[in-house]
Formats: sequence, structure tokens, C-alpha cells
Amino acid sequence: MGFWWRPLGVLASVLFLALILWAASGPVAALAFLAGIQAFVMLRRLWQEFRLARWLENPDEVEPPDATGTWGDIFYRLQKLQRRQKASRSELTSALEQFEHAAQAVPDGMVILNGNEQIEWCNPASRKYMGLDCERDRGQFIRYLMRQAHFLDFLDAADFSRRLVCKSPASREITLSLQLVPFGEGKKLLVARDITDLERVDAMRRDFIANVSHELRTPLTVVGGFVETLADGPDLPPGESRRYFDLMLDHTRRMQRLLDDLLTLSRLESEEHALKDETVNVADMAQALATEAESLSRGRHRIRANIASDAGLKGSLQEIRSALGNLVSNAVRYTPEGGDIALSWSVRDGEGVFAVTDTGEGIAPEHIPRLTERFYRVDRSRSRETGGTGLGLAIVKHVLTRHGGRLDIQSVPGKGSTFSAIFPTTRVLAQDAASARVIPFPEREQGSRLSA
Repeated sequence: MGFWWRPLGVLASVLFLALILWAASGPVAALAFLAGIQAFVMLRRLWQEFRLARWLENPDEVEPPDATGTWGDIFYRLQKLQRRQKASRSELTSALEQFEHAAQAVPDGMVILNGNEQIEWCNPASRKYMGLDCERDRGQFIRYLMRQAHFLDFLDAADFSRRLVCKSPASREITLSLQLVPFGEGKKLLVARDITDLERVDAMRRDFIANVSHELRTPLTVVGGFVETLADGPDLPPGESRRYFDLMLDHTRRMQRLLDDLLTLSRLESEEHALKDETVNVADMAQALATEAESLSRGRHRIRANIASDAGLKGSLQEIRSALGNLVSNAVRYTPEGGDIALSWSVRDGEGVFAVTDTGEGIAPEHIPRLTERFYRVDRSRSRETGGTGLGLAIVKHVLTRHGGRLDIQSVPGKGSTFSAIFPTTRVLAQDAASARVIPFPEREQGSRLSA
């Protein structure tokens, strides 16, 4: 009834006036009055409809009409609907912008496909992973842009629980995991995730297990064979028995060194193993390492230590000792007899540099990036002959990483190599004396062996 009371009241008033005119002036005057009122109503209605149409065509530019009576109520309610619509549109626009910003920030590639598998939208990451461009490729069929047979089979299957692992069409160095997700009515969302690092870690895990099994199989086979020989022939000559026991001891020690290095790596990689900061006297450590290098060399090399700084380091004494010891022991193992080995400690541009230089066979450039991988060897047969476990440089890398340092390798095939453990300025302690010391080691008594 809220709407009808006003028009019914106006109609009743008009009829009442018409009756008064009928009584006073006759029916002609009354009909003329009603005709005039009808014309006025029609003209007013046309005018209000014109104002309404003009406003609806340009609601953002034309001011809302202002009127009284029923048309005023209509205009007021339309204005309320318009304000609600603007608020909803603003919220939707804001939500859409947030979605686009979020989608652009997502590291995964995302592509929205319509029912015909045409591209409706894609985020910036899809360019990196799939070579797509949102502006250029909008409306294009995804099949025409990514034509790999396994990808087309993946699209045809439309199995939302399945993932496709493949190389990126934009870069063969990137491995992708693709998945289709239902998105709205008749649409699909194609998600591309970079799993290159996961694949690399998985490959390293497989290689690690294979290498450990291979490294342990040989000494276990040798020891087992000798034990069977001794069990079958208990009356072997003393000399031959001694040789068997010496070989078993060598292979047992090799397995022990391997297990010790594996435990060391496990401890270094453990998040629970906190780094212990101690004061490390690198000058004294370098002298001790040179002495041990001479003991390991047994006079086969010329060894010297160049100590150009008395600066120390802040870090784990045991870990730094293990890392530097591995660098020195590798130099002794892989330098031919009669070669030179130089240990040096200096401070360059605020960084502490412990370098080991040898005149060995050198390393080809293609091998250098992989030297710190576990069990990676340039020459496997020679490495086993020298007693290496293949984990030394991996330990060095982990120790330096924990101390914020890095390993620099410079090598020239046929001339030798320089392995430099570089510690950051924050780890270098104040230098007490700047005088350089060169300590040669022509002949010394046998000392303890270096860490493997």
C-alpha cells in the first residue's frame, strides 16, 4: 500500500474537482478539466522518461534527475541501486586486481584456458616457463603454441589428477611439472611448476646411493675374500698371512675413512648442528698442516708455507681444520713425486685467503664446476690408488658455506692447481703483525697424517 496511496490520492482529488466543475459549469467544463489533467500527466511523464533515459545512458557524466512524487521515488530507488552497483563493481575490481597481483607474484606459471583450449589469461611466470605472452597470445590455441606430443596427449587425457613432467619449451635446462585444474564453468587452469632443483636433488640422491654402494662394495669384497681364504686355509705361510692381514687392514681403514667423511657431511648439513665460534690461529694451523703434509709426502715433494699475515679467524676450529686439511692432503695425493706444494695464508681486501698451490697434473675446465660434488672424481682409478674417499672437497664446500666463505679453484692442465678457501671480512680477526714468514720443510721427523 506504500506505493498506491499517493497516486490514488491524486486521482481522487482530480475526480472530486471534476465533479465540482460538473455541478457548477456543466459536463463540458468537467471533461475539459480532465483532458487538461491527462495532457499534463502525459507531458510530464514523457519529460521524466527523457531525463531517465539520458541519465541511464551516461550515469557517470549526467547528474541524477531530481523530482517529486512518484517519479522522485523512482529516481531515488534507482540512485540507491546505482550506488550499490558501483560499490559491488569497485569490490569486484579490487578483488580482480588483487587476484592478478597475486597471480603475477606466484612463482608458478598459470594459464587460463576456455572450453576450446584458447588462452584467456596467463601470468608473467608463464613466459619464463612456457614462452607465452598474455597480450600476444590471448585467444590463441594452446595446442598451436606447445606442440610436444606428450603435452598434447596430456591435454587430451584431461585427467586432473595426473601430472606431466617435461622439459620447458622456453629453456631445455628447466624441468616442469604441469597440471590441469578445473576453473569455473567449462574452463581449465594450466599450472606449470619449476622442479629443476627437485629433479637435480633426486638425481644426486640416486647417484649418492649408487656411489656409496660402489665405494663400499670393493673393500667389502676384498675383505670377505681374504676371510674366506684364511678360513679355508688356516695353515698359510706366515708371510702370506701377514700380507692378507695388511690388505684387509688397508681396506678396513678405507671404509672407516669413508664412513667418517659421511658422518662429517651429515653433521655439517644438520640444522641442529650449530656453528661454534672460536678463535682460530690460522698461522699456527698452517705450520701444523705443512708439517703433516711433509709426513704424508714422505719426502716425495717440496713443501713450504708462506704466512703473510698473523690475522686469525672466528669460527669452528674443528671444521676449519678439517676443511684446510682436506685441501692440503689432496695436493699431496695428486701431485707427482718431485713436485712443489705451497701453503699460504694472507688477507686480501679484508678477506682471509688460505691457498694451496701444487704443480700437479692440473684439472680440465669442464671438471672444475663439479669438483665439490660428492664422489665426483676426474680420474676414479687414480683417486682410489691415492686413498681418497671422493668427499673431501664436498666437506670443504660445506664448511666454507657455514662460515659464509667460498672455494675458488684455479687450474691449468699440465701445470698445476690452486685451491683457495676464502673467508669473509666478518670472520677475519685483527692482524697482530704484518711481517711475512716463509717456512720451508726440507726434512722433518714423521708426524701425524692429515685428515682425509
